[in-house]
Amino acid sequence: MNEFEKSILKYVGENNFKKIQSAEIGIAGAGGLGSNCAHILARTGFKKFTIIDFDVITYSNLNRQFYFYDEAGKIKIEVLSETLKRINPDIEITAIQKKIEPSNIKSIFKNCDIIVEALDKAEAKAFLIENLACHGRFMVSVSGVAGFGLSDEIKTYRLNSNLVVIGDLKSDTENSPPMAPRVIIAAAKQAETVISYVLSR
Repeated sequence: MNEFEKSILKYVGENNFKKIQSAEIGIAGAGGLGSNCAHILARTGFKKFTIIDFDVITYSNLNRQFYFYDEAGKIKIEVLSETLKRINPDIEITAIQKKIEPSNIKSIFKNCDIIVEALDKAEAKAFLIENLACHGRFMVSVSGVAGFGLSDEIKTYRLNSNLVVIGDLKSDTENSPPMAPRVIIAAAKQAETVISYVLSR
């Protein structure tokens, strides 16, 4: 146990610490939601991650994603893995640079206790839910975080025992820009949902 983990243990207690460290979190997407949620979970003591994303960092990502100017052009999952290890050097990350497809979705997340849906497109979100949450996997998804202001409209909805959705359920990036405040609020709510679920088991 390193010094960071010892500090988390003091905050949460031994029983909760064991639950946090034993849970494996799958994160589908390393953009605005995924990168911010991942670093919050790492700072909370979560240690086991499977993260999948096929993209590279662009300057247009920097307004809401947990990356920096000098990282533009680099592979998102590689940079995110390095950042998380700067928080906790003993973190365990399976980083997969691929698109999620019917042929790989079950194998990618087979060891994950919880799935964080952090994808951009509605079709991809629905595909993930249909293939995982609808088959008994606990998932926290997001719908509607674009634009400015009205952050109190970003709420947490428990749709069933396996699926939680966070957002205002109406805003979209076709009509409003994705910006840091609302995206990061949603990512934090995703992380809080994961923490609550793990500690309640």
